[in-house]
Amino acid sequence: MLNLGSGGAKSSKPSFVSYVTPEDELSQRGVFGTLFCTNFRVTFISDEKSQEETTKTFKNKLYGENEIPLMCVDNIYGVYDEKRKLITGALMKNKYPSKMIIHCKDLRIFQFCLTFTKEEDAKRGIAHHCLEEKSLKCVFAFSYMNSPTPDMMRNQETFMFDSPEDWSQEMKRTKAQCRLVTENENFELSQRLPKYFAVPSAIENLFNYRGKGLPIWCWSHHSGCAVFKASFPSATQEDGDFQKHLDTMLNAVARNHLYSVKTEDLSESLPSVHEIQQSYNRFKQFFLIDNSTDFWMSDMKWFSSLEGSGWLDIIRQCLQKSIEVVECLEKDNTNVLITEEEGTDLCCVISSLSQIMLDPYYRTLLGFQSLVQKEWVAGCHAFLDRSNHLHQKDKDCHSPVFLLFLECVWQLVQQHSPAFQFSETYLTVLSDSVNVPIFSTFLFNSAHHRESTMKTESPLAQSSSLSCPPVWDWSVQFDGKAQSFFFNPLYSEKVKHERNIRRPHKPKHQRQLSLPSTAFKTPPKKSFFKDETDSLKKMLRVHCISRWMGSPDSPTPVATTKEFYECWRQRPLDYHGLLLPCLDGPSISVWMQRYLRWIPEVNILGGGSVALITKLIELLNEVQHLKLTLDQRDSSQTVRIQQRPSLQHRPLSFGSSGRMSSSFPFTYSRKRSFKPIIPTCLMQFTDNLANQEDEVSLV
Repeated sequence: MLNLGSGGAKSSKPSFVSYVTPEDELSQRGVFGTLFCTNFRVTFISDEKSQEETTKTFKNKLYGENEIPLMCVDNIYGVYDEKRKLITGALMKNKYPSKMIIHCKDLRIFQFCLTFTKEEDAKRGIAHHCLEEKSLKCVFAFSYMNSPTPDMMRNQETFMFDSPEDWSQEMKRTKAQCRLVTENENFELSQRLPKYFAVPSAIENLFNYRGKGLPIWCWSHHSGCAVFKASFPSATQEDGDFQKHLDTMLNAVARNHLYSVKTEDLSESLPSVHEIQQSYNRFKQFFLIDNSTDFWMSDMKWFSSLEGSGWLDIIRQCLQKSIEVVECLEKDNTNVLITEEEGTDLCCVISSLSQIMLDPYYRTLLGFQSLVQKEWVAGCHAFLDRSNHLHQKDKDCHSPVFLLFLECVWQLVQQHSPAFQFSETYLTVLSDSVNVPIFSTFLFNSAHHRESTMKTESPLAQSSSLSCPPVWDWSVQFDGKAQSFFFNPLYSEKVKHERNIRRPHKPKHQRQLSLPSTAFKTPPKKSFFKDETDSLKKMLRVHCISRWMGSPDSPTPVATTKEFYECWRQRPLDYHGLLLPCLDGPSISVWMQRYLRWIPEVNILGGGSVALITKLIELLNEVQHLKLTLDQRDSSQTVRIQQRPSLQHRPLSFGSSGRMSSSFPFTYSRKRSFKPIIPTCLMQFTDNLANQEDEVSLV
């Protein structure tokens, strides 16, 4: 476990403040206490003892309910003469606010009344350490990094894809016919490429390309076709060298299987990184509620406002594009090459989503973590810049691309829950962990950036090899009981059939024996759609290089994808086979657990998804108990009983002294009134409406 000491070195003097919760805003109440700021977090310590001692089952070891990691701070507002203004360094030097409002990236809101505070340096210190630009060496992880412990190395079951062995094993699992590249081990090819990766076997001299436009293997379908991604600059003008290079890459990808490939430039068909950032900024404002009055005022036009932000539409577009990739692989049996300018943003989103839809291994917890390592961490996604951990104001490169991916995965989990081993709580915790300055997973922009930074900026780099724990070492944040919430209790595990049952020999017909054994032989594994032209393709070796959006006469991708989805939906649902999301209307919904968990007004006491899951768990336990009772009657089933997967990862008991609400396990309901605080204007409107109804009834 990572030793945090007392939570970091103190960066400012303690401030004696009053913490005001949103429900206390109208009643002018608060909790007096002390506000500390260290190089890891902002901590509020109350002077009052909690009236209700609640032992939380789900508790983060690194920071508590009234603590904020510095990287998690999004914006700080100050109240000046009853007007809220965004706090900047210049504003703090001239005038100090009477109240400080902290908006967090996990959508928590903290309000501190500074009326009784004398330490003016503390006010400036919190804003300075949270929002001012800093270098990477000032991040908390570099002050407290340790040598990797044996326990950390032993517990690492996720494939990190930082060695040739991990890539070789993944290529063997998917039966990929590609070439493993080790020439970039010292980043001689490119600093924007992984240390190890795979490319089509037809590519020979890698040093001719220097990383640009190099198709990197992502995943192989069991039919032989594969998904590749590449970084291509925007071709705004006719460039002979660029076109020649593009043709070379397309031919290399096409020769991977049946000499066919379809390409898609995601920069043209999906929103840009900047547009994604703008849309999310509009979307998140509807969940950053300072007080109950603001909540009930926004409730009247909440759904239309969410739709107007465009965030849900971007999620729908990404899922739509991923289905198109799946259709090319599953139905058309064609190689796919997706491109964008850098190849590390939307390419990661689309390739990851298509693999989750096609490969049930990536729907398990370890498989999903390995997928993130392969496509995002080893794939050189710029986590540091996109998450804006260093608060660099001169760079307009921050964008929640990884959060967009998690949003799309949540849509799949929501629609096909039994197909996923991990729960939505796991996805919510993973989205929160991006902003915890402990883990090496989200601190760097590339593999080269990680290695060079650890060597040059680590103060102890000369004495021993140091490292930060990956986020997948969940014991750093949660104990074993809390980690059980990461597993989906409704997960449908794949039943392993016994192979010792011999089928009776069935002699072939004489006419069958006379046919050639190799001509038009059906492969052992077919795609979901049986394409009768597969054998002809293999014989004719059709040269088929095309672009999805190239032909104006061809049907639109949306129309063909709709037909592909309807055909899939008519088949029996296999949770360990192909999965496709529904994109119609309300099927794309809001990730309630992540966005509404801190808003007391929307919490359902004793209800919500937690009540449903609790009841389903009880039924599952009863069914499993009945199965075990029946199996025990047959002594020959003893071995099978021992090998049967148990419910050990399922949260069988939510035992707690506090009453659960729909935001469980992140918040526990407290003993206070859940009666909505209706604004005066709405109260007058409802009173008038009630009086009118009474008058009508009297008449």
